[in-house]
Amino acid sequence: MAGPVGFEPTTFSLEGHPNIDLKAYREYLDEKYSRQYACLMFGYFRKYNQCFSNPNELLKIPSSIRSNVMKAMVCYSKYTSSYEEYKAKLKNSGIRWNTNDSAFSSFLRIVNNNHSDLGEWYSEMQKSLRDNERLFLRFALVTGLRKAEAIKSFNLIIRLHKEGKLDSYFKDGILEHFRFPDLFFRKTKMAYISIVTEGLVSEIANSKPVSYHAIRKRMANHKQKVRIKELRSYFATYLRQNGILAEYIDLLQGRIPKSVFARHYLKIEDVKELAGQVRASTENLGKSLLF
Repeated sequence: MAGPVGFEPTTFSLEGHPNIDLKAYREYLDEKYSRQYACLMFGYFRKYNQCFSNPNELLKIPSSIRSNVMKAMVCYSKYTSSYEEYKAKLKNSGIRWNTNDSAFSSFLRIVNNNHSDLGEWYSEMQKSLRDNERLFLRFALVTGLRKAEAIKSFNLIIRLHKEGKLDSYFKDGILEHFRFPDLFFRKTKMAYISIVTEGLVSEIANSKPVSYHAIRKRMANHKQKVRIKELRSYFATYLRQNGILAEYIDLLQGRIPKSVFARHYLKIEDVKELAGQVRASTENLGKSLLF
C-alpha cells in the first residue's frame, strides 16, 4: 500500500464520525507507528470499518485476523479521542482480546527489531538537522527516553539553567525526572532518572529549545522518517550487551518490573557506581551506531 506521499484524499462516513479524512488519518498512523504496522492498521480499518460503529461485526471476522482488526479499530478510536467509548462498546459486546496476543505481539517486536539501517539514518540526520536538534538526537540516544520525555527534559535543562536552578534537576551525573512528576509521570508511562555526562548537560544548557514539530518537518523535507523511538530500543539493547543488568535498564527506561526480585530485593547500593557503569557504556554509543 502506498504511503501518504501521493495518497489521494478520500473521505467516507461512519456513524458519529462523518467525513473521515483518510489522508489525515494515514499520516497520523505513519507518524505514530512503523511503516509496516501503519500499513497494516490502515488496511484493516478501511476494509472492516463497520466494526468501529458496531463491534459485534468483529465476531464475523476469522479468528486468525480478528485481533489485528480490533487493534485497527482501537487505533482509530485513539485518533478520534473515543478510545474509552469504544472500549466500553467492546466490553458490552462481550468481546475480549486473545490472551495469547500480548505474548505473540512481544515476540514479533523482538524479531522485527532490526537496527541495521538506523546508523545510516542517524548519520543522515547529522547533515539535515540544526545544531540544537542534532544535540537533542544525541541526548535521546544516550538517555533512552521516549520522544516526548526527551523533548521535555532537553527544554527543562535549558529553562532551569537560565533560572539558576539546574541543580534541582541534575545532581551527580543524574537527571532526576521524578522531581517533576507533572512533566514525567503519565498514567502508564514514567521517567524516573537518566544518567548523562556533565559535558552533555552543559552543551544542552547553552543550546536552544527544540520542538517536535520543527524536527518532524525538517525530517520530512529530507524525505526521512521520524525514528526517535528506535533510538530508545537501541539504547536498551546496547546497555544489555555491555553488561548492564536488565533491571537497571528497566529503571532507566521508566519501568519497574513486577518480579519479586525487582520490587523487594533490587537495591542500588551505590548510585554513583551505577552511574559510572552506564556512562562508561554510553560513551561510545553514538560511534557504535554510526559505524
